[in-house]
Amino acid sequence: MTATSTFGLSSEARNLHWLLTNLVEEVPGLQSVAVVSSDGLLLLSSDPGHHAEARTADSARPKGPKGSAADLATIVSGIGSLTLGAAKLMDSGGVKQTMVAMDEGSLFVMAISDGSLLGVHGSADCDMSVVAYHMALFVGRAGHVLTPELRIELRKSIEADASGSA
Repeated sequence: MTATSTFGLSSEARNLHWLLTNLVEEVPGLQSVAVVSSDGLLLLSSDPGHHAEARTADSARPKGPKGSAADLATIVSGIGSLTLGAAKLMDSGGVKQTMVAMDEGSLFVMAISDGSLLGVHGSADCDMSVVAYHMALFVGRAGHVLTPELRIELRKSIEADASGSA
């Protein structure tokens, strides 16, 4: 995981960065993690050094979907939107979590609050129950602090990281 500078961020933003770092370090098999706002914007990533804007044609392919936190955010947002639409059509209430099992990995999407989502790309050998448990812990700890003001602060931090590494 690439370290993100948390200098100048509020204590709530630093806490969310710490929670995300902790999630990645405690759960074996995680390749990429992203927190996405309700409008699909990347707020927080386990791999901030690999934003789409920071990649070059010559760079080696890092882990995760095409190595880009922005790519994972797009996927998570799309899946979140599709499952929310399905839940509305089925009159089944809100979507708590979605899991996609693939031959070579898994994708987990969990609602945080106000439409924000936590997305995790795991390796094929990750323990899905362990991933889901730790995601639920993250959501429980992060959900009450992920206010509109904090989302704006996190988004500005992501944009500053992207422009500084481009």
